[in-house]
Amino acid sequence: MATGRTHRPATRSRGIPEATVARLPLYLRALTALSERSVPTVSSEELAAAAGVNSAKLRKDFSYLGSYGTRGVGYDVEYLVYQISRELGLTQDWPVVIVGIGNLGAALANYGGFASRGFRVAALIDADPAMAGKPVAGIPVQHTDELEKIIKDNGVSIGVIATPAGAAQPVCDRLVAAGVTSILNFAPTVLSVPDGVDVRKVDLSIELQILAFHEQRKAGEEAADAEGTTAAAAVRKDSAEQGPDGDVPAVMPA
Repeated sequence: MATGRTHRPATRSRGIPEATVARLPLYLRALTALSERSVPTVSSEELAAAAGVNSAKLRKDFSYLGSYGTRGVGYDVEYLVYQISRELGLTQDWPVVIVGIGNLGAALANYGGFASRGFRVAALIDADPAMAGKPVAGIPVQHTDELEKIIKDNGVSIGVIATPAGAAQPVCDRLVAAGVTSILNFAPTVLSVPDGVDVRKVDLSIELQILAFHEQRKAGEEAADAEGTTAAAAVRKDSAEQGPDGDVPAVMPA
């Protein structure tokens, strides 16, 4: 049985490309689904298809982790779950604060996938005094005046910003000053951060605009195909009404 447990520490020391890091959560999601179905091993082709990537790219990505499957058998699912989780830092507890408890922030607080993936929502923070003390997802909302103390007391290094655009940068500055070094930004604005702080931006409107572009392109292609089909039919009809020389009727009168 494949274990994929061949380790190459030197590879880790060289670092893993950002593109590979971005795909690791995709592999982990697919592997977790296989694990929940008690699937013991998986081939690179099957896992690549489940993750939506090319199998050669998957094998290259796993080589950075020092994992190699066995030909004809594949990869050990449980071990890969552990290995990728460890590489992503998910084998430890990560306290997270969510700032901005409007509709989006509340939805994030209620998301049940954080805990199972190594993240603990340590605090919910909002600038509205009327929100203070109100429970959301079983966690009482705290006022932004307490932000620095909350971060220090909980050892928070990851912050989630779900505020309106105008409040995002000031909140970001306070998070960074308090010691947060990674930020997930849902606000529709670009944040400015110092070196050493990582920001991941999630802009739902941009994603929808990209989808709209693809829908428009598909509609244009369908219209072009329909026009081409109509033109071809007209040519066939015109040819059928002409003789072999083009302008002599195909059937001459007796």
